Amino acid sequence: MQHLSRLLDAALAAGPDRLAARGSDGDFSYAELERRVAEVARALALRGSVADEPVAVRVGNRALDLAGFLGVWRAGGVAVPIHRTTPERVTAELLQRSRARFLVEAGEVFVPDPLRGAPPPRPLLAGAALVIFTSGTTGTPKGVVLTHEAFTGKLATIDSVFPFTAETRTLLLLQLTFSFGQWVSLLTLHRGGALILHERFEAERALAALAEERVGRLGIVPTMMRALLPSLAGSAIAHDGVPRLFMAGGETMAAGLSRAWRAGLPGAALADIYGLTETSTCDFYLPPADQDRYPGTIGTPMPRVEFAILDGELAIKTPFIMAGYLDEPELTAAAFRDGYFRTGDLAEVKQEGRVRLVGRAKELIHRAGNKVSPLEVERAFLEHPEVREALATGLPDARLGEAIHLLIVPAAGARPKPEALRAWASQRLERYKLPDAIHFGAAIPLGRTGKADRAALRAALMDFSGT
Repeated sequence: MQHLSRLLDAALAAGPDRLAARGSDGDFSYAELERRVAEVARALALRGSVADEPVAVRVGNRALDLAGFLGVWRAGGVAVPIHRTTPERVTAELLQRSRARFLVEAGEVFVPDPLRGAPPPRPLLAGAALVIFTSGTTGTPKGVVLTHEAFTGKLATIDSVFPFTAETRTLLLLQLTFSFGQWVSLLTLHRGGALILHERFEAERALAALAEERVGRLGIVPTMMRALLPSLAGSAIAHDGVPRLFMAGGETMAAGLSRAWRAGLPGAALADIYGLTETSTCDFYLPPADQDRYPGTIGTPMPRVEFAILDGELAIKTPFIMAGYLDEPELTAAAFRDGYFRTGDLAEVKQEGRVRLVGRAKELIHRAGNKVSPLEVERAFLEHPEVREALATGLPDARLGEAIHLLIVPAAGARPKPEALRAWASQRLERYKLPDAIHFGAAIPLGRTGKADRAALRAALMDFSGT
């Protein structure tokens, strides 16, 4: 498979009546899913969609979201996933930045701006499959452009390490805007397995689905693992004999969490993975057999992935790298050094070549598997008339990995309430970017150069909380 538009071919040939996807919008066989894919592709063609044109796909972990992706690719377009709960203001900005004039949702094609003509060709999008907007240190989401060649190549590599088959039943708890959720879903469909989709993560419902659907494959972030952990030992899946592989990624997994999880599910396998959207994800892995031998590490590189530690920073070289950041050539160039992509994560090589992450060169907050730019949070709140200054940071959190804390200096005479501020910001930020805690102060901490000192805020909050 060299092009994602052909992803269903093998499954259709092997068993068109098999269950492909089950979601809140119903059950879809491979034949029915193919029919809906063809309808999306035909609708885009009739509306004048051109090759390599970005097309927004509004997703919410429904079965027909997959028909949206595949229909865009079948029409020769580039899929731009946007979650259906994204505020309209943010959605409009992403449509403008991607220059998408069509939006696909639930298998239907919409034209948000009928006056907009076809966008001019952009060389970076030649052969592209996806534009995934991900948070950046500048406060503005970056559009990561991934080609069909890169993404299908990484799918094949992952499949060689964690084989998917026609008997694979995968539970999708990760969102389809998340590259981790995308590859887990696409590999399941490519191999003819069954994909069970949940629109949102609910611990008890997830455990029930694992048992009732006899799910054997699950992509998960440590935040979800912590939420599920108290219920594992007494759950129906603890000793039901179903061979299961849990693949954990999206944030660092502590060695203690790995041990506790495996103790709660002694018959299941747990692998730790590390990767970035820019590298088509899944660049390092720690297999189940190495969990006790190399605790706290991300293991070794996946096939066709090289790495280097450059001034303490983990850097990656792979043929599955992004084409670049959409319309940002300078940012693209700055992301590379000596042919390696700079991850922004500080790392060291431990015993027998295993890599351990030791910190972050970037200021991104890693909350529940999502990377959140503190600048983006601050800029949203600074638009509020009762906010004079704002500074955000992340603090360690037992449930989320990191929680978002925001310090606000109110405008003169103002007495804003946290609940009102959060409700106001919910129209400007996606839900996972909203602060978990809002603090008020007379001034934000400043460094010696007079710039806002995010590290000082973090240290002060940690001292106050006793963390």
